[in-house]
Formats: sequence, C-alpha cells, structure tokens
Amino acid sequence: MGLTDTTFTTWAGDERCRPARIVRARTVDDVRDAVRAAARDGLTVKAVGSGHSFTPAAMTDGVLVDIAALDRVLDVDREAGLVRVEAGITIHALADALAGHGLAFENLGDIDRQTIAGATATGTHGTGGALRNISSQIVAVDLVDGHGDLVRLDATTDPDGLRAARVSVGALGIVVAVTLRCVPAYVLRGVDTTAPLDEVLDAVDERVAAHRHFELYAFPHARRALTRTNDVVDEPATPPGRVARFLRQGLLETYALRGLSAAGRAVPPAIPTLNRTVVRLAGTTVRTDRSDRIFASPRHVRFMEMEYALPRAATVPAVREILATIDRHGYAVNFPIEVRFVAGDDALLSPAHGRDTGYVAVHAYHGMEWRPYFRAVEAIADAHGGRPHWGKRHFQTAGSLAGRYPEWDRFQAVRSRLDPEGRFANAYTTQTLGPVRDTARVGIAGAAGSA
Repeated sequence: MGLTDTTFTTWAGDERCRPARIVRARTVDDVRDAVRAAARDGLTVKAVGSGHSFTPAAMTDGVLVDIAALDRVLDVDREAGLVRVEAGITIHALADALAGHGLAFENLGDIDRQTIAGATATGTHGTGGALRNISSQIVAVDLVDGHGDLVRLDATTDPDGLRAARVSVGALGIVVAVTLRCVPAYVLRGVDTTAPLDEVLDAVDERVAAHRHFELYAFPHARRALTRTNDVVDEPATPPGRVARFLRQGLLETYALRGLSAAGRAVPPAIPTLNRTVVRLAGTTVRTDRSDRIFASPRHVRFMEMEYALPRAATVPAVREILATIDRHGYAVNFPIEVRFVAGDDALLSPAHGRDTGYVAVHAYHGMEWRPYFRAVEAIADAHGGRPHWGKRHFQTAGSLAGRYPEWDRFQAVRSRLDPEGRFANAYTTQTLGPVRDTARVGIAGAAGSA
C-alpha cells in the first residue's frame, strides 16, 4: 500500500485517490470523531488498511481513515477459542499472536498482509472443501456507523447485522474490532507437486475429499498442473532455515517468476514455452510447519487479479472453458488459473452464500493488458451464476448482482439502518451495491435485525 500525507495507492498500483483529508486513527474515538466531522462537512468516509484490494473499494475524495494503528489483541479466551482484536491488525501479526496462546485460524488464504477487517469485508477464503471462509469465524463486530456511534453486532442482539457485517464491502461503517472463533493450534504437511492436467481435473472431487486443503494451478498451454495439498499431522513443526526459505521463496517464487513473467510481457509469443518451463521447474516440495506459515506465501511480483465463486459442480467446466478461450483468442496469459474450494456460509453478501463453492482466479502480470481476458472470463463465470470476489477486479453492477444473492435486500436493509445518509458510499459501492435505499422501501420484515 502507498499512503502518503495526501494520496493513497493500492498494492497493485493502479488505483489512487487524493482525499480531502487523511485521519490516522489510533483510538476508536478518533474514528468516531472522523465520521462526525465528515458528516458536519458533508463529506463521505472510507477506511483503509493494507490496501491489498484490487478494486477501488477504499477510494474517496472525502475523508480517508487509516486504521493500521488499531492493531491490538484485546482479549483471549483460550478455553472458548474466542479472540477479540482491533480491526487494523494484519493476519500475519494476528496468526503470530494466536500461536502464542496455542490457537490458530481454522482456514486462511495465501496472503497474510491484509488487515483482518479488510480480508473479511471482501470475503477472503482460502481452500478446503469442508471449511468456510475467514469471515465465517467472526462472532461479533464492533463498528462506527454513519452517525458516528459505536455499535456491536452479534447473533443475539443483531443477527442480520452480523451476517451483513461479516462481508460488508466497507458499506456499513468502519469496523474497529472483531471477535473471532479460533481453533487449537495445528501443524500442516504441505505438498506441492505436478500431475497431468486432465487427470487432475477429472478427479477434482476425489482430491478435494481426500485432503483438508486442496488447490490446483492450471497453466495455459501446459499439459501439467501444479497441485497443493495441506493436511494436519501429529508432528512437530520443522520450518525451513533461512537459506532454504530464500531458495524457495526468493529465488524460485520471486526472481524466477518475475524474470519469466517479464520475458513473457516482452515477447508474448514465447509465453507457451515459458509456462511449460515454470511447471517443469516447480518439481515437488514438502513442508511441515505451523498452519499459518504453510498457508501464506509472500507476494513480491505485481499482478492484476479477478476471481469468481462458482457453484461447486460448475468449477471444472468453467476452467476448461477458460483454457479453451485463451487458446481460441490468443490471449497472452503467463500466470496460472488458480482453483480453490470452500463450503457454503450464511453471510448475506458472501460469494459462497448458501452453496458449496469453487473459486477460479485469473491473473495478469503487471503492465500487461488484462481487460479483454478478464471480460472473457467474466462472461464464462456469468453463464455459471458466478459471484465476484469483492476485493478483486470485475465489471459487475448492482443490477447484474442483485439476483445472484438470495438475501440481497436483507443486506440493503441493514445498510440503510446503519448508514442512512450514505456516509460510507463511494463510486465502487454505488456501482456494485447501488445507492443506499430507504428501509421502508426494502420490504424486509424485522429490518432492525430481529429476523
């Protein structure tokens, strides 16, 4: 993230704004004061954490509230597995803190530099056919609403509010703390290897069922796929030494990938050969370590990303269609298609709402044209009822999305209640969620959260 005294730029570097003012909040009262001052001055407000979203979700010309300093662990109940933390703590820092208490996240994605508020607001998920996304671990949310008031949303006092706030796209208020349900710490054995692509795709269901965590990477123009499996083992963690970690994460995952990607950008006709080279270099690696260290990988190579959540049964057909589309149109694609799986959940705007889900992510190396490829992928996802990852590129609008979420209107009712004046709206939320609506017109019984 690039945050100066006057501007904010996302990690990918393509979204930038110059707010009227930037508030670096250190307390909840700082957040409340910022919202109330914005209301007095007729300005909108957005919160920003690590800036890892690929969308303009945090862009504003009003007041930008930086919550990075709200990064404390507030309470740990090890016996109940409940941990209350401030919203600006990063997943990396929180995972370290949890480990010190013998606890861990049930599931994580493969990037851990986001704030917990940002990761959950966009529906960050990880992989595991029987596991839900990170947001499903939230049991309570403390946020500052459009009036500048501090409110708590939980299953007892405000069940609709909680289900809306778990994946809120930043449209309900500024989250200042969350309470998470964690699990006892565990060790994973991670195996990365390659296998024939058709063989992997034909046996996806069996592979997902056989492992706690399974994902695959399908490289365009390559006949082999990279597979990644992570399973719990009753063994001590054996983290790699500094040299081994550099050889894997530095030399291969950073310098080799960056070099091959840059070569493909410079000479697009060479991409098929380069992709096959990447798969051949991948080989097999085995790691046994603390769960969060197995999940997360560093991101030193810049790229653009789109990701769609599809009904589980549609995942493999969609991947095959994407690969065929790349070949048919000759798109220059030197990043793999990433495929992951999660169980359904009940967050109102979760891309996995109400259905077991396969996530399909596509990428484009920094500086390469991505729009035609991403639009073609989105058309395939649309045909399968796909829902976009809220933190990654897409071209959807509220009109195209409303029918894909069975409880869309229930979310809008919560939004109208917590932010009746649209204090937390920006161009992105207006495009994807529509304007804030009058609760009376939404037609949801119990809009105050009693449903």
